[in-house]
Amino acid sequence: MQFATRPPTSPMATTAATATFVASPSTSSFSLLPRRRFLPPSSPAARRCAPPRCRARLRIARQVAVGSGVSASPDVAAEEAAAAPKVGKRVRVTAPVCVHHVSKAPGLELRGMEGVVKQYVGVWKGKRITANLPFKVEFELKLDGQDKPVRFFAHLREEEFEIIGDK
Repeated sequence: MQFATRPPTSPMATTAATATFVASPSTSSFSLLPRRRFLPPSSPAARRCAPPRCRARLRIARQVAVGSGVSASPDVAAEEAAAAPKVGKRVRVTAPVCVHHVSKAPGLELRGMEGVVKQYVGVWKGKRITANLPFKVEFELKLDGQDKPVRFFAHLREEEFEIIGDK
C-alpha cells in the first residue's frame, strides 16, 4: 500500500526531508544529527543570521573600546600612589565588621583581629573602579581542634582599620 506524499511547505521541513546522515569518526555507528548545510545568501534565513565578517567588526570595535591605551589620569595615579604604601602592612580592625563567608566560623566578628593588607582594588588597569571596600586584607584564625590556622580574606574600607606595623 502506498500513501500519497506532498512536497514540504516550510524551510525546516525541506531540511529535514533532505538531511543526510554521516558516520561518526570515533565509532562505527551513524550520527543522528543532520549534516550542516550552508544557506544561499538570497534566502530569508541567511539574511536573519549575522554574517561572520559583521561579528569580526564587532569584536574589533570591542577591543578598541576596552583596550584603547588611554593612560591613567593624574588623580587616579595619585590615589593608587597613596594606597601603595599600605599594601604589605600589618593592620588591626577597629570598626565592628561581621563576615559570614568563613565556613569554619560563620558570623565572625573582625573587630580587634590583625591581618595583612594584600591588595588595593580601587584601581584596575589604570582606571578607577567602584570598589566600596577597596583594601583586601588576609587574616589567620586559630580554631580549637585544628593544627593549621584558617586563612581567609576580607575587603575593608580605609576607616575600618589602623596600621600597626610591617608584615
